[in-house]
Amino acid sequence: MTITQLKYVLAVAQYQNFTKAADKVFVTQPTLSMQIQKLEDELDVQIFDRSKKPIELTETGKKIVNQARNIVNESDRIQDIVDQEKGFIGGEFKIGVIPTVMPTLLPMFLANFVNKYPKVKLRIEELTTESIIDSLLDGSIDAAIAATPLKNDFIKERVLYYEPFVTYDPRLSGKPKTKIKVDEINVDDLLLLEDGHCFKDSILNLCRNSRDTDGERFMLESGSFETLIKLADEGLGMTLLPYLNTMDLPEHKKENLRFFEDPSPAREVSLIFHKSELKMQIIEALQNVITGVIKGAIAFQNVQIVSPISGK
Repeated sequence: MTITQLKYVLAVAQYQNFTKAADKVFVTQPTLSMQIQKLEDELDVQIFDRSKKPIELTETGKKIVNQARNIVNESDRIQDIVDQEKGFIGGEFKIGVIPTVMPTLLPMFLANFVNKYPKVKLRIEELTTESIIDSLLDGSIDAAIAATPLKNDFIKERVLYYEPFVTYDPRLSGKPKTKIKVDEINVDDLLLLEDGHCFKDSILNLCRNSRDTDGERFMLESGSFETLIKLADEGLGMTLLPYLNTMDLPEHKKENLRFFEDPSPAREVSLIFHKSELKMQIIEALQNVITGVIKGAIAFQNVQIVSPISGK
């Protein structure tokens, strides 16, 4: 049994196809198939049910894949130890980013980071907070950018910035730009993101702080802030946006924005990673680059952090 064989097994388990898996691990399909067959013969078990389309894991195969993932992850950590000792900032680094942060933060820092650290091969994936936690715990990603605090004993958090919530309500266009209070928000009038977005949970938690929302219905939910803005423009309600999402709005749409009174409700956005993460030199490089570019965009200090954990 070799680590290479285990990597081949993981690739087939992921892509459910021998040809696709072979392409991803840069070997020919016959070579990959032969090595997996050799492993199955050695173990005297069938890992994959080849009669199914797409290929499926057998019940024994599922257990083997779980253990193989642990073994491969741990073997990769040997190189991480060496890189850390040498202070080398390079190699593959897999990072997850929540959907409500990806489109605004990524363009702000990615080019800067790639130019400064050309030897780092970033693999970026958009993931929900729940998927990020699972991926950090099973080692399939190295770090993530998400709303915090998450209150998970196995995950460390390094705060990058605090992002205030801003109301978007076209019905206020042309009226004095006075700041609003949290308890002035009509929950029945709110347009929200779909379930699965931690930003929605933050908004619901914000509203729970000022009134009881049990049993109340929301008019409409959508998967993107752009859609929520369009729905608000059609007179279907108001919505709340993260501050960075307001920066590129046309000037006439910015007339529809209103800030909250201090302390402004805000979300805490952090770089998070497993407590046993070894690629700390890349973690620190990411943190330095992101905080360096973000401090010019967000200068809010008097904020009240709203939890992204549902019901907290």
